[in-house]
Amino acid sequence: MAEGQKTLNGVDLSKKWLDAADSCAELRTYLRDHVPQTYCLDVVVDPQEEERVQRCLLHPLECFLFGEDPQEGLAKLKQGGGSSELCGRVFKEGETVYSCRDCAIDPTCVLCMDCFQESVHKGHRYKMHASSGGGFCDCGDIEAWKIGPCCSKHDQGTAVSMETDASVLEPVLRERAELLFRCLLRYITEMLVWEKYYELPEDLEPSVDEDSYLCVLYNDDSHSFDHVIYSLQRSIKCTKAVAQSHTAIIDKEGRWIVKKGTALACQEVNDLIEFNSKHISQEALRVEVLLYAVMAHQSFALRLGSWFQQIIGYSVGFRQVFCQVFLEFKPVHQDPCFVSQLMLHDFAMHKGARKIVYELIFCSLLMDTESKRLFAIEFTKNYDMLQQCFIFDYHDRSIYISSLSVQIFTVPTLARHLIEEAKVIKVIVGTIMEVLRGHLGDSNRFHFQGYNSEKFLRIYVIFHDLRYILISKPTEWTDELRTEFLEGFKAFLDLLSCMQGMEEVKRQFGQHIEVEPEWEAGFSLQIQLRHILSMFQDWCASDEKVLLQAFRECHEALVLCNNRASQSEPIDFYMCKQILHIRPYKVSQEPVSIHLPISRLFAGLYLHLCRTGAIERLHQHVDPASYDYMYLAEHSLRCLVLVAQVSAEMWRRNGLSLVSQVYYYQDVKCRDEMYDKDVLMLQIAASKMDPNHFLMLLLLRFELLDVFNRSTSGKDQELLKQWNRLTEEMLFLLIVIIGERYVPGVSHVTKEDVTMREVIHLLCIEPMAHSSLVKGLPENESHETGLESVISKVSNFKKPGVSGHGLYEVKKECLPEFNPFFYHYSKSQHSKAEDSQKKRRAQEGTDQALRPPVPPAFCPAFSGVVRLLSCDVFVHILRRVLQRAAKDRSTQWTEAMVQRALHLIGQALLEEKSQLEAAADEEVAFDFSLKARGIGSEHSKSVFQLLTKVKSLPALEGHSDMVKWILQMFEMVKCHREKSSPTASVSMDTSKPEQEFAQDKDKAERKRKADAAKLHRQKIMAQMSAMQRNFIESNKMLYDNMPDSSNNGGQPNATSTESSVCAPEQRERCVALGPQRGSTPAQREVLTCILCQEEQEVAAHSQAMVLTACVQRSTVLTQCRGKELGNGDAPSNSLFMSPELVVGTHTGSCGHIMHATCWQKYFEAIQNTTRNRLHAELIIDLENGQYLCPLCKSLCNTVVPLIPLEPLTLDYESAEIVGQHLTLPRWIQILSARINGLKSIGHCHGENRSHGNWSTSHEEEVGLCGEGQPDFKSILSFGVQEQRKFSDSIAEMLVVCATTVHRVGLETPPNELCPHVPTMAWNTCAFTIQAIENVLQEEDKPLFGSLQNRQLVGLNAVIQFSAAQRIKSSQAVIQRHFTDMLAVLLQNISRENTPSLLEVDFFHLLVGMVLSIPALYQEEAVELQPSAVSSAYNHLYILHLVTMAHLVQILLTSDFPAVAAGEEGEEARAAAELYATVSQLTTGLTSDVSGSAVAEGVKRAIMPFLRCTALFFNGLTGVPPPVDASSTAVTSQGHMEALCSYLALPTNIFQLFWEHTDSVTPLLQRWCQDPAVTKALKGEIQTVRYPRRRNHLIELPEDYSSLLNQASHFKCPKSNDGERKHPTLCLVCGVMLCSQSTCCQTQLDGEDVGACTAHAASCGAGVGVFLSIRECEIVLKASKTRGSTYPAPYLDDYGETDPQLGRGNPLHLCPERYKKLHQLWQQHCVLEEIARSLEVDNVMFALEWQML
Repeated sequence: MAEGQKTLNGVDLSKKWLDAADSCAELRTYLRDHVPQTYCLDVVVDPQEEERVQRCLLHPLECFLFGEDPQEGLAKLKQGGGSSELCGRVFKEGETVYSCRDCAIDPTCVLCMDCFQESVHKGHRYKMHASSGGGFCDCGDIEAWKIGPCCSKHDQGTAVSMETDASVLEPVLRERAELLFRCLLRYITEMLVWEKYYELPEDLEPSVDEDSYLCVLYNDDSHSFDHVIYSLQRSIKCTKAVAQSHTAIIDKEGRWIVKKGTALACQEVNDLIEFNSKHISQEALRVEVLLYAVMAHQSFALRLGSWFQQIIGYSVGFRQVFCQVFLEFKPVHQDPCFVSQLMLHDFAMHKGARKIVYELIFCSLLMDTESKRLFAIEFTKNYDMLQQCFIFDYHDRSIYISSLSVQIFTVPTLARHLIEEAKVIKVIVGTIMEVLRGHLGDSNRFHFQGYNSEKFLRIYVIFHDLRYILISKPTEWTDELRTEFLEGFKAFLDLLSCMQGMEEVKRQFGQHIEVEPEWEAGFSLQIQLRHILSMFQDWCASDEKVLLQAFRECHEALVLCNNRASQSEPIDFYMCKQILHIRPYKVSQEPVSIHLPISRLFAGLYLHLCRTGAIERLHQHVDPASYDYMYLAEHSLRCLVLVAQVSAEMWRRNGLSLVSQVYYYQDVKCRDEMYDKDVLMLQIAASKMDPNHFLMLLLLRFELLDVFNRSTSGKDQELLKQWNRLTEEMLFLLIVIIGERYVPGVSHVTKEDVTMREVIHLLCIEPMAHSSLVKGLPENESHETGLESVISKVSNFKKPGVSGHGLYEVKKECLPEFNPFFYHYSKSQHSKAEDSQKKRRAQEGTDQALRPPVPPAFCPAFSGVVRLLSCDVFVHILRRVLQRAAKDRSTQWTEAMVQRALHLIGQALLEEKSQLEAAADEEVAFDFSLKARGIGSEHSKSVFQLLTKVKSLPALEGHSDMVKWILQMFEMVKCHREKSSPTASVSMDTSKPEQEFAQDKDKAERKRKADAAKLHRQKIMAQMSAMQRNFIESNKMLYDNMPDSSNNGGQPNATSTESSVCAPEQRERCVALGPQRGSTPAQREVLTCILCQEEQEVAAHSQAMVLTACVQRSTVLTQCRGKELGNGDAPSNSLFMSPELVVGTHTGSCGHIMHATCWQKYFEAIQNTTRNRLHAELIIDLENGQYLCPLCKSLCNTVVPLIPLEPLTLDYESAEIVGQHLTLPRWIQILSARINGLKSIGHCHGENRSHGNWSTSHEEEVGLCGEGQPDFKSILSFGVQEQRKFSDSIAEMLVVCATTVHRVGLETPPNELCPHVPTMAWNTCAFTIQAIENVLQEEDKPLFGSLQNRQLVGLNAVIQFSAAQRIKSSQAVIQRHFTDMLAVLLQNISRENTPSLLEVDFFHLLVGMVLSIPALYQEEAVELQPSAVSSAYNHLYILHLVTMAHLVQILLTSDFPAVAAGEEGEEARAAAELYATVSQLTTGLTSDVSGSAVAEGVKRAIMPFLRCTALFFNGLTGVPPPVDASSTAVTSQGHMEALCSYLALPTNIFQLFWEHTDSVTPLLQRWCQDPAVTKALKGEIQTVRYPRRRNHLIELPEDYSSLLNQASHFKCPKSNDGERKHPTLCLVCGVMLCSQSTCCQTQLDGEDVGACTAHAASCGAGVGVFLSIRECEIVLKASKTRGSTYPAPYLDDYGETDPQLGRGNPLHLCPERYKKLHQLWQQHCVLEEIARSLEVDNVMFALEWQML
């Protein structure tokens, strides 16, 4: 119903029209006056236009329709009911649709997402795919479904067909509707087909002349976006953004206004656009100048189309009236009906008009049974014209009127009706002939040289329509249906006659062919006809009368085609006293064609005659004597000989075109109606002809008759080689003719048996995935292979792991079905299958004979084929082959030739054995064994005797088992003939093979025993090795002083600090800090450079060795996903990490090591050579220092210098003495004095420190430290030593690494002097440790001992780099940083912008303070650092302070339950007491809480901090951890105790506060009374709770259709149109985005980027993991311009992914693969995966990843 303000005169105006003598004329007058005034057409859309159209034009029409206020009339109409049970949703391009493989009548029957989710088919076998646009949902159509035609939404009781009730509307309303609809449809039709741009129909001409014109640019589907944008910019002088906007509208609507003005001004723009567009394309853009009123009326006509869709959706009655008017014929003017006029002018309409007409037909004519029938007749009448217009047009088919054929021709009842009433088969075939007539040659055959490929793609659509018509076989035939079908069949035979023998080829001699002939068109036609041919045969086979008549028609057509070619006179050929009278013909010298559709159709129909039994009544219709089968099979034989000669390389001068034709001829796409039918034709001929004559014909056409009639010695070597190859091919064809019986009608097998055999032979090549099997099997017209029904019978399924796909392996009991000469094998498949089976048999210890399988018996009509195996010529052929082999002249025979001969002998013996067993007491005429023993025996040249000779040939040793089996079969057959036991009749000669076989068995048994003994020895050696290792472990002290001379080839020594843990007797020294700190022993580490392979010891004074590394920004640990990421310009952003961990800097490594000099040379070489590779810039970013690791090709962007641990042995007596004086209060006092005395801190670089007072008052110092003040030098009195020195090479690499970390982490230009360089080094150290701890905790692995070697090496290198980096930085800067960090803990040190303890991540603070405190020991003249004892206490007290602050942070951000009844332990009481103290100092904390709950909550919250701290100090000091920290078997309490022991913390962590009560009390007061803390407790500031949330990729639904359903309801937030979208799901945060669309493009760093790229920048710091839902692919993003695809974690039932939903099988989530993807993201390997993917894919053209 039209919305908007309703004019007061709407009802009055409608009454005026109704009372007029000619209501339609009155209405058109109104439209003439008001349409141009209502529309305000211009280059910019008027936002008020739609409201005016509704108020001034549509509302009066609705008033006229209802005769009253439209809202009241609609309410009454709804009370009357009349809704439709059909869904009728029209699909947009890319929309997901579903087809039920169990219930759909044909594959074109589909459901929309909503209907599928509510239907019974969801639990069936279904397929899903993306619609190409234009179809509609078949829900509610009972002719489309076997069961479940309606979903629950459209099922209103019982499903009925599309019938309507004529009495739904009241007579008055119906009359008004008919009048209005007729008038408006006339108006719409008139305006949409109007071709005059400067005038209108007489009654619509404006009353006042206007000089207002519009220049309109049309879409032509041939020019690119860029072409149009360029032309518009040059022509109308607009900006690129305006041109892009115009182009987008033109592409969507089909046309748009680019200029409004006078006729002259518009014409100038018209000429400019044509001129500018010709510069970039041969064809100019279509642009027209229209009168303003013409454009206005056409625009309103389109709006009426949308309005009609709305109106007829209100009532079935409205739809019925509309259909009646739309289809009514005008006998007065002889004009076609409205819909026919629109159809015939469809090609001339622009895109928007086509869409409207298309959708109007959908929602009206196709939703009503009778209207659909009448429309189908109209459509068929105009079919020829519609298709020809489509073929010569350029518009997309999805909105072309001819695409409606699928909606008509696939309805079974309509298809039958159109065949009977409209001769639709004849019409479609006639249309094909008409459009291909230009390619007919003089001989009435097609010749496609120089064809237009684009035009042919459109022609193929007509073949689809023919397939649609035949898709449903009739169950009942009428005489009229038979007559019309046979008429259509005759027309189809005429088409095939033009293809019979087309594209003939002739062998090229001497010179190679110069121009490759066109062959693709012919084979494309064959592929299009493939299913049509089989469907015609199925239709014929469903009625015996039709079948017999069709067979006769096909025979006549075949005879007529064969008579077209000139024939030579027949002559006689002789062999084995047999005479063959036939016309001479040589394939190698005369023209031959591979296209023989009529011959193959004849063979197919003959097969159906045999299968149905109608062959027995064929003589009643046709004289059998009139069939010359030798003559009929001639062309099929020639084609097979051509294939054999191409295989023998006789046609290599004819180029690749012929090779390609032969490939497709035998390919799965074509073979069932080409190669297979040719073989069938020869089997038919073999069953009807004399077997000797057939074999002579075979030899003659293979040009081998003379070869087998006389000796071949002394001939040219090349010719002998050619004959050998041809003999191989001829014998192979003979094997196929005799042995390939798995065809329904040839033998008594079913289609399931055929599929089972195909699958067995495919799996005998190798285990295969389901998709590979499907590709290897032929599809029927419903795109089904029948694989699912047989796969479980013949194979076992092996499920996939986290990569790869599921595989099927053939069952052992099916292996006897294997035929090494299976006729559907390619040469490579034959070789692979043979090798695979021989290897399998060798593993099983069985003989190597690949015996022919026992075939099923031929049907009676084909029983004569087996006579070939016992005829004289056959025996003669075998004797000749074996004779040549027995002479052992390599030029006259080949191993393959003998192998084929042996297979044929095996086939003959199996056939004779089966006949003897079946015949019982009857005489068996099949006597191959007798002839094989008798013929030639007088000269010792019988087949049997020759077999005995060739068995001993060294060249045939691989076939000796096969020969033995054949000799045994001879004896077995002999016994059957003599009715005796095989053992009783074995002669001395024939027993010899059995003795040899027994010897082979003994040999195999000896080999088996030898293998078993070898295995036993290996087990004993393994046990001894284990005992040796246990001894070494038990006596470790004996081996401590032994030198280690081994190296790791680039990897650090496996004996690392992590893998070594404290022995039980040393546990008291498993402490990483404090006075009881364990020692850091001196370790000599010798490594090998992966580039130069030279060894070097890692030492501080030697040349640097570096570790490849990749530094990247990360949000993996963030607690505020989606927060805007800053670049860290302010010091607080780099010095203090927020507890939210918004974005961190992660440094990872692949663990490969190089000399620094080697790396520098390698990097320079990479920069020089990579620039010359076309796609290198897509893989690595040279400008940002990226490169690939030379060894593993991991992505890197820096190197980390390897710095050895500094050997350290603590003097425990001195440490104890120092500890008595250096308490925590004293330590704080000393630090304060040192800080106050450092001039560099207060006045460095002339900075104004008025806001930061560095002195502390006397009262504060007394409060903290008690009596007695230390001086500036006091810090040095507890032990100093000379600062550690490094070589210049190491120092240089420290700068390189630190600069990269600073540049990447802050996204700033490199600047090694920036004060944030050291802070970023500390931050990357802390964040990397936190990321590793997160992974270990996630995977439930122990903290120590579970890291991979490369992770451990990288972690230790980063920690040591961060510790050593300070020597290359200004000590004054580091001193300021330390003081800023200390100010967080000691609030008496007043610093500007010091954050509260709720705004700091304390692990980052700990790392920064530990690594920066040595700078306080710096003296002006001497470079000093703290001694081991000083460092021990520094680390201890820093840890204690930071731990206490973190505990308070946890208490302030946590909620604990109230006090519980019962006694609480010491730890719980201490926790409750601390909590009470904190609550007294703050407002907002609940005072009455459970102490045990506080204790448990705090321990759980602080555990990640302690784990990270343990990793840090382990890497910093090298002190091994305790055993309990390296095991998952200990309890959480035990793990906590082990960590506290290692970190010199009390087991009861709350004791820290009571040990340092005097010092901590004032700190607690200051911490808790900070204004930020007060705001947080009031809820004004959001705080992070501990332990922090561990991030995961989002949860995905188990069924992929749920995601598709979610995507189908996705609406772009920035677009309201219905165009196709690409919904893409961010797996990190779960946001659905609109990718690959201009509507959601945004600006990022001044560049236009797509929605996913922009989202990745804010969500993942540039790294993104997205699921493209409609493509079912993961998209990984690393930066604006880099990305790659990755397999989705959804698998079908066969363990395979389905990118692009190509197969359409139901998909389910694989948790293991999703976990692998999660680990890829969590472990910061996304960048590495993208680089690897791009390197493997070898991308040649850049994808616009930034537009994703």
